[in-house]
Amino acid sequence: MSITKILILGAGPCGLGAAYRLQKLGHTNWQIFEREAHVGGLSASFRDDNGFTWDVGGHVLFSHYDYFDKAVTGALGNEYYEHQRESWVRILQRWVPYPFQNNVRYLPDDALSECVFGLRQLSGAPENTSNFREWMDTVFGAGIVKYFMEPYNSKVWGVQLNTLSKDWIAERVSVVDLARIEKNIAEQCDDLSWGANNTFRFPKRGGTGAIYEGIASRFRNRIYLNQEMLSVDPKTKHVRFANGKVESYDLLINTTPIDNFVRSFVSSPDAIVSAADSLIHNSGLIVGVGIEETFNDSKCWMYFPEDNCPFYRVTNFHNYSPFNVPEGNIRRYSSLMCETTYSTHKPEIKATIIDKTIQGLVNSGMLAESQIEHIVSRYLIDIPYSYPVPTLGRDGALSLIQTYLESKDIYSRGRFGAWKYEVGNMDHSFMQGVEVVERLLNGTEEKVYNSR
Repeated sequence: MSITKILILGAGPCGLGAAYRLQKLGHTNWQIFEREAHVGGLSASFRDDNGFTWDVGGHVLFSHYDYFDKAVTGALGNEYYEHQRESWVRILQRWVPYPFQNNVRYLPDDALSECVFGLRQLSGAPENTSNFREWMDTVFGAGIVKYFMEPYNSKVWGVQLNTLSKDWIAERVSVVDLARIEKNIAEQCDDLSWGANNTFRFPKRGGTGAIYEGIASRFRNRIYLNQEMLSVDPKTKHVRFANGKVESYDLLINTTPIDNFVRSFVSSPDAIVSAADSLIHNSGLIVGVGIEETFNDSKCWMYFPEDNCPFYRVTNFHNYSPFNVPEGNIRRYSSLMCETTYSTHKPEIKATIIDKTIQGLVNSGMLAESQIEHIVSRYLIDIPYSYPVPTLGRDGALSLIQTYLESKDIYSRGRFGAWKYEVGNMDHSFMQGVEVVERLLNGTEEKVYNSR
């Protein structure tokens, strides 16, 4: 009797999670095909010509799952640092500890008064709101929405906020407790410990990508790089690649963006294609700025809601590991990793984003004008698919698409394969791969994919 042949498209966290579980279960008939020349997907890392290491955006290693933790430990051993999160919001020429809404006492008096007044005037039930913009007004009040929630989320998502569902929130946004906020103001207390990632790990060498390089090392012979998928024929169960290779499958696990994946089909019902076309994503430009100068700044990452800079987040990447800078010499070098969203609703010019970012660092007080001459590295990563946007029509479209795919023995998982932002972190994505394999081979329920 033949062994079921499982094909995996994409060697990011989800694809590698599926592969990791297949190997653990002793299933022998499977392969991974990856378009890029490296593994890791959006969790890969790169070393530039000047010796600085950069991630594809701000990643920190925290987990909801013991299984993922064990896989990471197997990949890294003891080669990681552990950090206490220190994140801040840069606003009104001052630093406010994150989460912003719990630490408004740092604001100037007039802004503080607006925020507290807005909270005291709250009315309506959040569960009765119809979109994310309405939900913000009901939960945070006019002041907090004005100063932080609306401008920051507009920069992150790159879409009109009333087109977003409110159902993705969960642990992603700290809601408010007016009594707690007023106590913080009265007693001048900081409120810093909210969130699942208040402590996190980071690899000593190789950036976040070292995790996935380590995991992939267990089954390198089954990973085929530089394999760009051109088309899928769900009727004959064949995948065609740009180099002419054609592979058959019994079961297909897709971790590539589900919209493009559906469009690659030899034929699909019009309703499925239309549903795929309705899915919205944004894109990102990651600018790495390497500086020959020491920054005595303990912050991990910082949020920037104001329009004096293009980026929404900056990471003090030298604080994560000294080996993110040349020769591990943090007494000589520093590195700032800056993230900017672009979309059809929020265009950015790739050719000018590095200069615009550096000027934004000056405008926001991250750099002095005199420090520009100490910049020794400028690195740019363009991410065509950055975040799957949880739009109002997303769930209906996904239900239609996924039902169709599974009827063809195709299972689409991962950050963009499942298109669920709320379970799109590295640990979520890895576990989606693990659990879909368990479902296919053992009939086990998928908890992560079905959790939202």
